[in-house]
Amino acid sequence: MGMETMLKTVLYTINSLLQQRRYQAALAVVKGFRNGAVYGAKIRAPHALVMTFLFRSGSLREKLKAIFQATYTHSRNLAYFVFTYKGLMALQSRIQRKKIPVHSFLAACVGGWLVFGENNNINSQINMYLLSRILFGLSRLAVEKGYIPEPKQDPFPLFAALVWGIVLWLFEYHRHTLQPSLQSSMTYLYDDSDVWHDVTDFLVYNKRPVSK
Repeated sequence: MGMETMLKTVLYTINSLLQQRRYQAALAVVKGFRNGAVYGAKIRAPHALVMTFLFRSGSLREKLKAIFQATYTHSRNLAYFVFTYKGLMALQSRIQRKKIPVHSFLAACVGGWLVFGENNNINSQINMYLLSRILFGLSRLAVEKGYIPEPKQDPFPLFAALVWGIVLWLFEYHRHTLQPSLQSSMTYLYDDSDVWHDVTDFLVYNKRPVSK
């Protein structure tokens, strides 16, 4: 009974603290760290699981280790970035007594440099993912602001044609310039489909099972 009472007291104290407006900025930084870690794990674990078992060779233990490492790295980096970004946003707002648009840019630049500046596979994938979203966002913003005229027809078909045309040209003739994971995916789709020996590796498997 004493332990239950103590637990209720602790929970009450924590909940009371969370309701204090004066700690809002600091608590938001902590929750941002939590959300970054959880979201990073949620989106990386399934991706790493599929890509590892599709394209990576090695023992089951090695594959599971690779999945854990990729998930941990993504989760950690996203948690660190959100913590850094929200912390710097709170600091700038406190210093200048208000929130202005440049605060977001500066805080994210610092966080990006510190957390996602290391050139590795995980950071490369995240940065390229964001780059594609940025280009779309800036294009829409340019139309909204009147910097470029609004297209009279939907430009998406032309966009799709150029994206696929360029990526297949790079894959066929300048493959080394593409990211390794994209190379693996495209090799599976376009190169491996040129090779088979019988129905086993034509329909059932991509490649003949290794006989033991």
